[in-house]
Amino acid sequence: MTSKDEFYKGIQVELADIEAQGLTKRERFIQSSQSREIRVQGKSVLNFCANNYLGLANNEELIEAGSKALHEFGLGLASVRFICGTQEIHKQLESSLSRFLGMEDCILYSSCFDANAGLFETLLGAEDAVISDSLNHASIIDGVRLCKAKRFRYQHNDMADLKAKLEEAQKEGARRILVTTDGAFSMDGELANLPEVSKLCETYGALLHVDECHATGVLGKTGRGTAEHFGIMGKVDIITSTLGKALGGSAGGFTVAKKCIIDLLRQRSRPYLFSNTLAPTIVGASLACVSLLEESSDLLSRLQENTKYFRSQMKAAGFQIRGENPPSNGAHPIVPVILGDARLASEMADELLKEGIYVIGFSFPVVPKGEARIRVQISAAHSREDLDRAIQGFTKVAKSRGMI
Repeated sequence: MTSKDEFYKGIQVELADIEAQGLTKRERFIQSSQSREIRVQGKSVLNFCANNYLGLANNEELIEAGSKALHEFGLGLASVRFICGTQEIHKQLESSLSRFLGMEDCILYSSCFDANAGLFETLLGAEDAVISDSLNHASIIDGVRLCKAKRFRYQHNDMADLKAKLEEAQKEGARRILVTTDGAFSMDGELANLPEVSKLCETYGALLHVDECHATGVLGKTGRGTAEHFGIMGKVDIITSTLGKALGGSAGGFTVAKKCIIDLLRQRSRPYLFSNTLAPTIVGASLACVSLLEESSDLLSRLQENTKYFRSQMKAAGFQIRGENPPSNGAHPIVPVILGDARLASEMADELLKEGIYVIGFSFPVVPKGEARIRVQISAAHSREDLDRAIQGFTKVAKSRGMI
């Protein structure tokens, strides 16, 4: 029998091994609000690693709306929704989000991780099948693990493999089949081939779920996500997404779908039934954010212009970046600069911080071994001068290491 001392020694050995491989993830402390320019270690730097795609995390209009809700409704409900945790503003936000995304109904969660965790086991049983893209987010992977359905995994964006998995699920007599994919894949800046995925789902009678955390407010002519980007709105059956990225950057997630699905989630989705209600201040700010996006697409247009410029200039400078091939075609503001070596990615990020550019190196297990990278994230708040400073910083550091 292992003693407590042996247990703790084993943990220390594991941590030492992580450090030796250059995989230790260290948190840097930000001494300001989230913005294009932040204070890190007492120094003002340009922020290129936040999910603050529209630059709304410190937007005064949203802050005022959140503050108003805070004073009117308090810090929180101290309860779950079905006991005494639902207020009028929660229903208003659900209505706004379902309208914005063209769905019948919406249910709020404390995070999109919870939305995904509570989705699959509610809808699928042992007689059903779920088919998941191999690069899906951890929240989808964990949510799928919780359900009793037969599990299939298709190779990333491989439509022939997806078709084979759909046929296999049908041959095994699955009652319900659900295909699940990220709309935008966060580590590669790639988009799911939704037009082809949706066609296959129609052919085989499968439901389609898309996680739009990195697409809501980011893609499409009006920010309605990957389906709008590809012109297939109405072809997706279930969308899960977040309020913690483009939509203000606070916290909270949601699911939108047909009313019957949302009704069932309210009855049986465990993260919804057993987690406190979303705080009123978040709800108030999110309501203001959705209204802002419905009124104007100016921020989205600026984000798309910034993305196109940064990607083109980084390629011209000689960097290897992802998300350029179809069906993505460089549309997403996640711009992964591929470096390969974990330690190199970490050290380069440290050197860029000295140049006034705040980015983070990503390595295993967040990305596959040998595919370490610095993931640059563009915002509508960035000016052309900001983008040029980042490109110059990357170029200077890379040249000093003989990389380009």
